[in-house]
Amino acid sequence: MNIKHDPLFNVSAVEKHYSEQDGVPVKYVCTSELARSNLPMDIFYRETPHPEFGNRYFGVFYESCQDTMMITGADTIEETDFAMVDVDGEWHYSSYRHDYKQFKDSNGRHLAIDGGRAYARGAGYEFFKIKDGEIVPN
Repeated sequence: MNIKHDPLFNVSAVEKHYSEQDGVPVKYVCTSELARSNLPMDIFYRETPHPEFGNRYFGVFYESCQDTMMITGADTIEETDFAMVDVDGEWHYSSYRHDYKQFKDSNGRHLAIDGGRAYARGAGYEFFKIKDGEIVPN
C-alpha cells in the first residue's frame, strides 16, 4: 500500500536515534494527532513494549511553549480510524483536525479528506486503522 505521509521531522533520523538508544528496531507509522486536537505528531512503533513505560507506540512533536521537541506515549493510535482517499494508487490522510486536503485524480474525480482523528469529512474516502505498526483496512 503506497501511503503519502507528511511528517514533521526527519523520520529516518528519529528511527535511527531511538533504535540505537533502545536497542530494538523503531519505525515510523504516520503523522497524526491523538486525543489533543490540532497537535500533530510523528508516531513510531516498536514490536516490544518499552521496558520502563510499557508502550509500543510513541509520538514526537514540537512544543512551541517550550520551544523544544517532546515525546509521548501513543498506544491509543490503534483505537482511532483513519479516513483516507486513493489518488491514482497513492493513499492520503488528514493528520489533524482542519488539515483539509483536496485532490483530482487522473479520471477527473474530485477527492477530499479532512478531520484527522477527530472526524472524517470529504469525498471518496475509505476507513483504515493501525494494527501492529501498519495501516490496514478497517
